[in-house]
Amino acid sequence: MADPDTIPKTARSEGLVGCQSCGRVWRMGTERCGRCGNHLKSRDTRSLSRVWAWWLAGVMLYIPANLYPMLETRVLFSTSSDTIIAGAVHMFHMGSAGVAFIILLASVGIPLAKFITIAWLALSVGRRGSRVNPAHRQVLHEVVDFIGRWSMIDVFVVAITSALVQLSFAVTIVPGPAALSFALSVIFTMLSAQAFDTRLIWDSIPVDADKTQTPQAKGPVHE
Repeated sequence: MADPDTIPKTARSEGLVGCQSCGRVWRMGTERCGRCGNHLKSRDTRSLSRVWAWWLAGVMLYIPANLYPMLETRVLFSTSSDTIIAGAVHMFHMGSAGVAFIILLASVGIPLAKFITIAWLALSVGRRGSRVNPAHRQVLHEVVDFIGRWSMIDVFVVAITSALVQLSFAVTIVPGPAALSFALSVIFTMLSAQAFDTRLIWDSIPVDADKTQTPQAKGPVHE
């Protein structure tokens, strides 16, 4: 029989429910938040379904975003187009290694890392007794949610370049077919991360948690 003092406490185990909108904590059974009026749920039972739906849509759109040109440059009677990776390689050969690294990091590294992290978090909540500390998984989700918008840097560069370089028939730069796919992929990935109910992470704590988890369980109460 586990010592009650060694079992991590959550707001749910204490009969409390937190508002997902403003963070105010209420007694279980309260239907709406008295502060912001948001409907209170102890757990969002459809959270993982939405996470996987948005995640799959993001992955599907990310494939054509890397296969088709991101930017099309028309000079007089010739037209050239580059994919994300080809554009980064081109910048590297021009001596702009720093810019090439930023493009690869924002357009390839970060999106792939987000896909892997979100999928891993969604799979981990179904496994009780996961060796990864819930607090670490909570922080990991917050990091993914925060840096998600920075993947749009490639789309911003395309938009700004297209707006500035319009010299009639001489030189014209327009967004390629991959621009829309990439933007939608980033948006869907952000929605996938935001749909994840992080309270499910704390449900994976084993009931017979030993004393080595006690220091990590102390601190702010997680709903």
